[in-house]
Amino acid sequence: MNLSEAQSEMKQLLSRVSPSELPKLLDWIRTSDELDDLQVDNRKVMLRSIADHLRVRLPLDAMLPSETAALHKMQQRCRPTVHVDSFLYDDEQVDSLCEEGTMSRTYCLTCGSFKTAPLDFISHSFSVSELQFLFQNVLPDLSGKILVDVGSRLGAVLYGGYVYSSACQLIGLELSEEFVQLQNDILHKYRLSDRVQVLHADVCTQDVLLHSADVLVMNNVFEYFMEPSEQVRAWRFIMQNFKKRGSLLVTVPSLQESLSALQVTPQPGWVEELPVDYDVYLGRDTDPDALRQIHLYRVI
Repeated sequence: MNLSEAQSEMKQLLSRVSPSELPKLLDWIRTSDELDDLQVDNRKVMLRSIADHLRVRLPLDAMLPSETAALHKMQQRCRPTVHVDSFLYDDEQVDSLCEEGTMSRTYCLTCGSFKTAPLDFISHSFSVSELQFLFQNVLPDLSGKILVDVGSRLGAVLYGGYVYSSACQLIGLELSEEFVQLQNDILHKYRLSDRVQVLHADVCTQDVLLHSADVLVMNNVFEYFMEPSEQVRAWRFIMQNFKKRGSLLVTVPSLQESLSALQVTPQPGWVEELPVDYDVYLGRDTDPDALRQIHLYRVI
């Protein structure tokens, strides 16, 4: 049954419901966990199994001691900010950790009082729902294509691309040797090495790879991990080398937001932004605001 047929069947079903019961049924459709359970498939099960494995290997904030620059930048923000990795922890898991007292969503405005404010949460990974949205709703069919994830970190984009796309190669670039080893352990454990590879490399050394890439993914990649001058250097290198016509660039946040903060102007005629349909329901654990941070561009 295709979408049009399903919509027709749904309309016929709703037309037979008693008018007094219809609001209850519609509310149940919007809020029921039972319908969300129908959307769980083997791909999500596999991604959540990988997340379970990684949680055991990492501290609660999924930050390594070597990431001093990122930790320092988070401390410099005007509001207290903590890193909660969206691939590892969904909202229900965060709620459970808060109930246990292991994690908190708020901080005290006046020490010792009940006057509190919400903490800012930041993630350097896509959640499982965001990965599904990226590969099924944002990007086209990737059969025969090469995808490169800059700053692959835990490897969430690579694992998501493996289960949700037909890309022939999924390549992660990662500066941290510890995260490279962690990703390689996952590739071995879950037998993903036939299409996935992780390089311990700076993107600015990968001009040949950028020339051949069909899709480049950059999720919150530079701001917390590089000084502004290094960010400028990296962006200019990418603009000079990721130039194959028709190639796709995915960024979080938008290209304009990332570059304007560095006072860098995109090369004229480099990319054009493509429309993305954000009005997609992927389950109650999906954050619509997070989806709207995902932007798609095409090299022209």
